[in-house]
Amino acid sequence: MDNPVLIFGANALGRAAKDIFENNGNVVYGFLDDDKKTHNKEIDNVVCLGSTDDDGFLKLIGKKCEAFIAVDDIKLKKNLTEMLHDVRHVQPVNAINTQSSMGSHVELGHGNFIDHGARVGTGVKLGSHCIIHANAVIGVGAEIGDYVQIGAGSIIGTGVKIEDEVFIGAGATVVADITIGKRARVGAGSVVIGQVKSSETVFGNPAQKVNT
Repeated sequence: MDNPVLIFGANALGRAAKDIFENNGNVVYGFLDDDKKTHNKEIDNVVCLGSTDDDGFLKLIGKKCEAFIAVDDIKLKKNLTEMLHDVRHVQPVNAINTQSSMGSHVELGHGNFIDHGARVGTGVKLGSHCIIHANAVIGVGAEIGDYVQIGAGSIIGTGVKIEDEVFIGAGATVVADITIGKRARVGAGSVVIGQVKSSETVFGNPAQKVNT
């Protein structure tokens, strides 16, 4: 990637993404964030230039800059992704830490964040706009949908299928060949040994449905 990167989100995730890009030899052009308190301020030696809808900077994307969306709110992330696609005709780039491990024959979408120590096994299908936190492990042949968040230190077993917009908390374990339905949530430290239906929240060891 030759062009500099403009990061949407001057938050902790944005700062981590900045480190990833710089360690990969990429230049970070700046941050865009809707919190006006961050505007024109240096964050880790990079300036927050303005809001995420600032056309003066958006018009650089696709010509002179790449974009990365460092946002964990799914609705906002979708809105920003659609804007980049519809207005700038681009997809956000992936932020992959040099200290992560990618197996062979991995299928990778757009706009993913993969932090240090994460291990993605052989034959994994990883969708787009996912957040894979530090030291998470995704087993051989697992299928991960779009807008999925997998917490630090979580273990996703071989052949697991995780559908779109699932949230998995830190330190969770999902045993092999389980399916977790769309928009489901798995609490931190849980051990999932059975199927999880769409929009269910589960917690515990073994994980049980929680009424929310």
